[in-house]
Amino acid sequence: MYGHPLRPKLMMPKSAKGGGRNRSAKKAERYSVPITVQLAVRLKLAARGRAVDAPLLLQSDGSVWDNNPGQNYHRQVDKVVTAIRLDPAEVTMYCLRHSSIVRMLLRNVPIRLVASLHNTSVAMIEKHYSRFITEHSVDDIARVGLLSEIAAADDNVIAMVR
Repeated sequence: MYGHPLRPKLMMPKSAKGGGRNRSAKKAERYSVPITVQLAVRLKLAARGRAVDAPLLLQSDGSVWDNNPGQNYHRQVDKVVTAIRLDPAEVTMYCLRHSSIVRMLLRNVPIRLVASLHNTSVAMIEKHYSRFITEHSVDDIARVGLLSEIAAADDNVIAMVR
């Protein structure tokens, strides 16, 4: 973690999706992701006593994730999803990424920033997420463009007589 204490960030590995020949080089790249102050505090407590270059997140038994963490965490995620009575075939770790993208778009975070923070392109977000955004927020977005009536205070309203 780094950044200003009130504006913390976390370094994350890139996904290396579509990496082809450069996949291993892409996996070594990192990008910064803003996190909440509360999460920064929790992560700092979890990392207490470890070297600054030690992995931040460990497996439940305390061991480090290997080079292919997806192979390790699938079973653990499946257990959590099953415990909350959802289907592990439908609710995956990848769903967290989708949820994050949709939440940011619904909060009007610029699409270019959303794409950058999720290691994807504006075109891919438009292709895969526009239908979710419009079905959830089209009315709210349209209302922003409407003129608003100024609410009258009770003490300055005068009844007109004919």
